[in-house]
Amino acid sequence: MKMSRIFKIVFLFTLLTTGMYGQQEPQYTLYNYNTMTVNPGYTGSRGHLALLSLYRSQWVGIEGSPKTITFGIDSPVGISDGVGLSIIQDQWGPASETYIDGNYAHQLILNRKGDKLALGLKAGARFFSVDWSKGIRRDQDDVQFNENVNGKLLPTIGAGIFYYTGKGYLGLSVPSFFPSEHYDRNIEVQSVERMHFYFIGGYVFDLNPDLKFKPSCFVKQVLGSPLSVDVSANFLVYETLNLGVNYRWDDSVSALFGFQISPRFNAGYAYDYSINELINYNSGTHEIFLRYQLITRENKLKSPRFF
Repeated sequence: MKMSRIFKIVFLFTLLTTGMYGQQEPQYTLYNYNTMTVNPGYTGSRGHLALLSLYRSQWVGIEGSPKTITFGIDSPVGISDGVGLSIIQDQWGPASETYIDGNYAHQLILNRKGDKLALGLKAGARFFSVDWSKGIRRDQDDVQFNENVNGKLLPTIGAGIFYYTGKGYLGLSVPSFFPSEHYDRNIEVQSVERMHFYFIGGYVFDLNPDLKFKPSCFVKQVLGSPLSVDVSANFLVYETLNLGVNYRWDDSVSALFGFQISPRFNAGYAYDYSINELINYNSGTHEIFLRYQLITRENKLKSPRFF
């Protein structure tokens, strides 16, 4: 199968926009629903067992474009601790990466109002593979397109702090402290995993008894790469329907939709429209999620949580 011109564009664009450092950490538009993956300090903060599944198909219409599957589970343990597990499968072009991380958080009560500061840790591994036969014709004279990588093991240790009240939150995290090279040194093109810094924040305003407004932001800094900034505005109607928009600086604009199916089930969807160099080569990005919460009489919520 011939390597299409569009595939070359997206593959080179993905490398060049990260300074030849690869796809790096998976990208999410629905970061507000996937917070444990962003910051381990969030683990167990919802007060009950929660399971999350998320699927993202980026730049639809481009051969080899990134696709991400995420699964997460977390639960409180005792009064002030939380544990969780996240599994992520990230595929882009000939490369695939599987992340498996365990999460732990300890929550400190700061005052009588119940404001909390959570200290989180994550530890695990990622398995990186490259199969140049997938979507790319091998060039016998080009070594960088002929040497596969088969399940290279890369250890990860990360940390985060997460401050939250009944109405707002702030978080700072580093998903992995270890830089790592994805390709062997004898291959000309290498993909180097650089340290990431994440900042997340948001606040819920009660406009009236049936309408809440939550602005939020998600800032990502990768050493050696441009700053990435997401700014979102979400409205929660009747504590059931969530409507919002997101702007990713110089990258995309997004429409957000969420629905509280029942006290236990919550689903959502996001559509990203590119505003960068790829605008003429794709029909958008789709992201969907489903969350289940094990709510019992002991941990019954007074109202759905907006973060």
